[in-house]
Amino acid sequence: MSYGAVHRRVLAGEARAWALEAIERPARIAAVRHPLGFVCLPLERDGGDGVCLHLWSTSLAPAESTTSQIHCHSWDLVSHVLYGQVRNVHAVVSDAGPDATHRVFEVVSGADGDRISPTPRTVRHATGLVEVFGPGETYTLPADRFHSSVVPEGGEAATIALGRGRPGSRDLSLGPLGVGTHHVARQPLDPEETALAVRLIAAHLT
Repeated sequence: MSYGAVHRRVLAGEARAWALEAIERPARIAAVRHPLGFVCLPLERDGGDGVCLHLWSTSLAPAESTTSQIHCHSWDLVSHVLYGQVRNVHAVVSDAGPDATHRVFEVVSGADGDRISPTPRTVRHATGLVEVFGPGETYTLPADRFHSSVVPEGGEAATIALGRGRPGSRDLSLGPLGVGTHHVARQPLDPEETALAVRLIAAHLT
């Protein structure tokens, strides 16, 4: 189902029904651990448009991050919370020379993982607006806005994430000052873990 069709179903109040339909065949889902702390179940990709389910659960081991949870997308995000609570924590990022605490890294994704490269920009950051969203709520975030998605410790949550690429934008992340260019391989879930992820989502939606 296309980005537009999924978006229309979310707007029509049919997000839960769509999600249950989308996970009916776990064998077709190539789920991966994402370094931002969730499991990603990619369901649709068409050019610059993408649709995924994001799952936060203590039942599945997370991926390790080499940078931080503070990042910005090269695409405009529409996120619908299926269950649980998600905090969209905006970051106020300012350039800082000798007083910098972080470096900005560019993340370029490929079939085998992410190439993470330091940029010349060094920064400090502070917490800005904190938005809290619960089941059935939808929020949007334009490309190029630094933020982090936070689930309460020990909490369980899942969202429908719809992304639409914005030309000229880049995927960026804040990380330690001294880290160099490196590659982070994809961490796929095995069939048993994927089946568990599907069961966890279905159990909260039925």
